[in-house]
Amino acid sequence: MTTAEHIAANVEKVRLQISAACERSGRNPDDVTLVAVSKKHSPASIQAAWTAGVQHFGENRVEEAEAKIPVANALIDQPVTWHMIGHIQSRKARYIPHLFQMVHSVDSLKLAQKLSNYAQAIAINLPVLIQMNIAGEAQKSGLWAKDWQVDATVYQQLVDTISQINQLPSLMVQGLMTMAPIVSIPEQARPVFTSLATLRLRLEQSLEFSLPHLSMGMTDDYPVAVEEGATLVRIGRAIFGSRV
Repeated sequence: MTTAEHIAANVEKVRLQISAACERSGRNPDDVTLVAVSKKHSPASIQAAWTAGVQHFGENRVEEAEAKIPVANALIDQPVTWHMIGHIQSRKARYIPHLFQMVHSVDSLKLAQKLSNYAQAIAINLPVLIQMNIAGEAQKSGLWAKDWQVDATVYQQLVDTISQINQLPSLMVQGLMTMAPIVSIPEQARPVFTSLATLRLRLEQSLEFSLPHLSMGMTDDYPVAVEEGATLVRIGRAIFGSRV
């Protein structure tokens, strides 16, 4: 089996898993977008995933994306939606609107202000998701959201920050993103996904605008994330294999 055939087979397996999770939870599989995480994988592998039906790809390092995205776009010669899913250093924010069609990892008002300025400078509206640190892991980025259901101060801070981000020009706040802790059993990640889905509903009521997207779930736990309402799943290893 060639690399392209292997990737195509993996894409089919992932799609079947998504469909099965949707069936278990009474959802339409068309409501879940597969984002293939192509970090450290070649433009040729990206082309193979595209040929297998994937139209959305995620990168998490600006330097790699700068070199890879133009090459991959030229190989595919069709519209590709690129998602920035990793932490963005302030000094790298200027490159984001030129490279990506959606940002999953807005983790501060300061970063949002920079993205707004750079998007405005090139006259585009940039869809963004607000990253939430639901599990309270010190090593992970995101707005602090641990215990938001019982800590009114934490919740109000989230409301205030997202409200300010939503008022920035050239940014379109479209939902929330989180990364669950690494777990040995996918079911152990469910409370994090449930919490994010519940937080989304609560924020919609407080903010009085729609947050249609939930970006949650990766290779080790995405079926559970889909069951809990994920609209975007970020899958790397299950499609491309282990990174070099």
